[in-house]
Amino acid sequence: MSQETFNVLFLCTGNSARSIMAESILNSVGKPKFKAFSAGSHPAGAVNPLALALLEKNRFPIQGLRSKDWNEFSGRDAPFMNFVFTVCDQAAAEPCPVWPGQPMSAHWGVHDPAAVQGSDEDKRKAFFKSYTELQRRISLFINLPFDTLSNLALKEKLDEIGRTQ
Repeated sequence: MSQETFNVLFLCTGNSARSIMAESILNSVGKPKFKAFSAGSHPAGAVNPLALALLEKNRFPIQGLRSKDWNEFSGRDAPFMNFVFTVCDQAAAEPCPVWPGQPMSAHWGVHDPAAVQGSDEDKRKAFFKSYTELQRRISLFINLPFDTLSNLALKEKLDEIGRTQ
């Protein structure tokens, strides 16, 4: 699987927290080998301010991040995707659009920090937990030996990463 740049799409329902954080993290730590995008099946319309604050605090780029519908990435003019990862249970259970080129996909479910009720501190802790889990998985992903893995072995590794806490 030798290629100059791999396009990766992170999917979630609202595209306001988890998939947005994954997009920003991969675009920072994965360049120039990876280019990340994110989208949602039912986009919230805005990025969660706690996600933006956490990314900014950890020096990840936030400019240009926006909540978007996954149909932006299923049309003829959309960038070709090499990988598609669902990061929440709702999006994993929904019928996804057909992605041109049949990208390799895996489910990397992460608890929704935006759904946490309670104090501001409880919410910040939930965002940090999701952020840490995503960062760990992305680190494992970008360090895979893509050139030496068969497609079947790569798919197994991607699924294994999705089970990593």
